[in-house]
Amino acid sequence: MTYNKLAKDIVELVGKEENISSLVHCATRLRFKLNDNSKADKVALQNLDGVLSVVESGGQFQVVVGSHVPEVYKEINKIANIGGAEQASSNVQKTGIAAQIFEVISRSFSPLLGALAGAGMLKAVLTILAMTGLLSETSGTYSILAAAGNAVFYFLPIFLGITIATKLGANPYVGGTIGAALLEPNFTGLFTVTGDVSHFLGIPVVLMDYSSTVFPVFIAISIYALLDKYLKKIIYKDLQMFLVPLLSLMIIVPLTVMVFGPFGVYVGNWIGDGISFLSEKNGWLAGTIMGAGWTFLTILGLHWGLVPLILENLSKGFDPLIAMIAAAPFAQMGLAIGIFLKTKDKNLKTLAGSTFLPAALSGVTEPIIYGLLLRYKRTIPYVAIAGAIGGAISGVLGNKAMSFAFPAFLTIPAYTPMVTYTITMLIALGIALISVMVFGYEDKKKDEVELPNVTVAKEAEKAEEIAQPFLKQEVILSPLTGAVLPLSQVNDPVFASEAMGKGIAIEPSDGKAISPVDGTISTIFPTGHAIGITSNDGVEILIHVGINTVQLNGQYYKPAVKQGDLVKQGDLLVEFDIDKIREAGYPVTTPVIITNTSDYTEIIETSKNIIVQSEKLLTVLV
Repeated sequence: MTYNKLAKDIVELVGKEENISSLVHCATRLRFKLNDNSKADKVALQNLDGVLSVVESGGQFQVVVGSHVPEVYKEINKIANIGGAEQASSNVQKTGIAAQIFEVISRSFSPLLGALAGAGMLKAVLTILAMTGLLSETSGTYSILAAAGNAVFYFLPIFLGITIATKLGANPYVGGTIGAALLEPNFTGLFTVTGDVSHFLGIPVVLMDYSSTVFPVFIAISIYALLDKYLKKIIYKDLQMFLVPLLSLMIIVPLTVMVFGPFGVYVGNWIGDGISFLSEKNGWLAGTIMGAGWTFLTILGLHWGLVPLILENLSKGFDPLIAMIAAAPFAQMGLAIGIFLKTKDKNLKTLAGSTFLPAALSGVTEPIIYGLLLRYKRTIPYVAIAGAIGGAISGVLGNKAMSFAFPAFLTIPAYTPMVTYTITMLIALGIALISVMVFGYEDKKKDEVELPNVTVAKEAEKAEEIAQPFLKQEVILSPLTGAVLPLSQVNDPVFASEAMGKGIAIEPSDGKAISPVDGTISTIFPTGHAIGITSNDGVEILIHVGINTVQLNGQYYKPAVKQGDLVKQGDLLVEFDIDKIREAGYPVTTPVIITNTSDYTEIIETSKNIIVQSEKLLTVLV
């Protein structure tokens, strides 16, 4: 099939040109934004010669065509009048308003999670130091560290002004300035001059404390984003640089302190009071719902919708919600410990242990959810029941968070009463752990099929040794240093299903990728996140640094090669900033794929759990 014919068929099956809002592509897939996803014939597309898979994710309709995606993309643009990424923002996907709100909240908080988590943990450490008498609360050392722990929360309107404006396509620094205006000394000093009420052009202004608030800045920046787009339409382009920010600040800041701010504070107070009322009047019910439901909200990506409520409560002194929610992460930790103790498989034991540590130390439980819980679905009721019981107990006992901190062992001092909170969390953890030990984590038959058993790996290595005299082979060395994962654990259905080809994944610990072979750079995406290499013996290798990282538009990547370059094994291919990519909300898990798998009789993976650059990663047998 020619690229032109394939392009025509794809356009026809996604609902024709009129159903396409925008189209971009990454290293392997066409990423459509459709006006109506139901008009696309997904089954026919999946059966189309030249299409490897179809995925609906993140509001995109993704058609996976493999390494030929640039050619197909060009042909589609020749036969259809379709805009790129810039047009996508102006064509609103037909999703529910609730989904759009959660998307804005999630993307606005994602860049701040590291700062929020680190600051929350620092405040917990300070609590321990003060309680044990190791550090006086009146000392300069305590005050300096307290400033480091409190700063991100106090100046939250500024940070959110930047991230919300970024998400909504407005100037992030104007957004940050709007947030900063609510904390500027001339404004906050009005309290001592005029009391609770001041005036703007004769209009009364109710003065409020906006430090640590969430809702006022969300409302203000949402309105600013609309105003920014309107002003850019009516103001001459050469005047926009200063005139748009000038008018935006002159209009939005007064409106915020007169209308949006007080309204946002009142909304936050009403919601917070409602949660407090429910937890006081029927704590067991509220705790049961939150403890059981948090895991599912996390899986669906809706959990960040509760963060503004938690922060709003904390701005008034304490929050009962996160203390109920905490039972779910501790139940997930119990699941990881249970599987660690129950399994005899070395690889699975390593996985369970490695997912437990970040959860126990920092409260990051996504590795447990995606690596264990969703893999062994029989354990989902264990975690839900354990979370429900722990949440109910927490609600009845009135456990509360005094500062924002992800639930973990190191952040226990951030909760009160500390003793009852600790006991409650250990109960949730214990119930999940015992459930795994008593009922198992999966039926035996499925375990035998799915587990990457060490014995199987050793047998594969033996088979490789036996086959060596009879079969031609090529060794693919590791381009990265990090933890080794099977493709089935990659949080992307295209890679996990091996639709792109067989291979392995690496969770990198160092931000440099080197060439795994001597060969030619056959493909390099402009963003630098995906590189295709053809070895001198004809093995086609795709190194895809991160999942969905094409959406970063090249940020945090520094390619060192270009298409057509000849490379030697060990030559630098690309440098990338692991921390910045994660802070932007993207996994850095890197699949290493043999895209022409069908040309070979077998692809043998390493049995190592941790690998270093230039160690043997894959063996290709002809």
